Amino acid sequence: MPKRVHRRRNRAADYLVYCCLRTITAIARSLHPDTSYKAARFLGDIFYALSSRHRHRSIEHLRRSFPDWPESKCRYVARRSMHNMMYLGVEFMFTPRLVTIDRWRKHVKLVGMEDALELLLKKEKGLIFLTGHYGNWEIVGYTMAVLGFPITAIARKLDNPYLNRYIMEIREKRGLSILDKKGAADRIPQILCEKESVGFIADQDAGKKGLFVDFFGRKASTYKSIALLAIIHEVPIIVGYGTRLGDGFNFEIGVERYIYPDEWKNKKDPRMYITCEYTKAMENLVRKTPSQYLWVHRRWKHRPDGSKAQPDGIA
Repeated sequence: MPKRVHRRRNRAADYLVYCCLRTITAIARSLHPDTSYKAARFLGDIFYALSSRHRHRSIEHLRRSFPDWPESKCRYVARRSMHNMMYLGVEFMFTPRLVTIDRWRKHVKLVGMEDALELLLKKEKGLIFLTGHYGNWEIVGYTMAVLGFPITAIARKLDNPYLNRYIMEIREKRGLSILDKKGAADRIPQILCEKESVGFIADQDAGKKGLFVDFFGRKASTYKSIALLAIIHEVPIIVGYGTRLGDGFNFEIGVERYIYPDEWKNKKDPRMYITCEYTKAMENLVRKTPSQYLWVHRRWKHRPDGSKAQPDGIA
């Protein structure tokens, strides 16, 4: 098998992209958040209109996930999903300013978090927090860190070193720790043994060697490692969410599902049980507000027979 060739990055181009982002961030922060949200919706409409590949993928994913929907609803939700995708950029810029220890209550509503907070306070064992490409998945970990409950989130390092450093600084400003996905396997068990919390985006395609479970009636490749970590360390899994409330900087943060060790101990296949349960919990979340899911995400990229889906990611 030929070796993958890694192209040398153009540092000047990387730095130019970084400078552009800093300039856009500075301009956006000088505006009222509502103005930035309007701009994001406009950009979402442009992206929906011009990117036929992403538009087609989103609509087709919606057609297959909601077969009883009329075509007009699939197109409307796909367009709204692209608005929400653009909102992530606005929220990334404003989160450090608006989610602080004295202001978070104006923008964030906690729902059904009592058991999760109790587990965090007791620290009797580690915890695994899961969420998906739904709503604003970063607001959950950031808010928990502001409240004094830091979580180590697993994320892929950006290729652009300037952007990566800048974005990591913002993410970690209030105590949220980011662990590079590459090489995280050695550190995660240690974190759980220290009775700390680890966070994953759990709806990633895991390739042909993943565990295939139902997601909206189709088999989706899912990482085995999350369930294995929970089983080995006997730690609870918490499926959380950060749902947008309207089109402004307001969120509901809550828990959709708790999966405790006692639940899977007597199951014939605990790994499959856990993976199916948290995947079903994420599907339930998406069904509540479908427009807040990232339908351009290639969730069904691989098939159970080992083949890949179409180039646009539609299985």
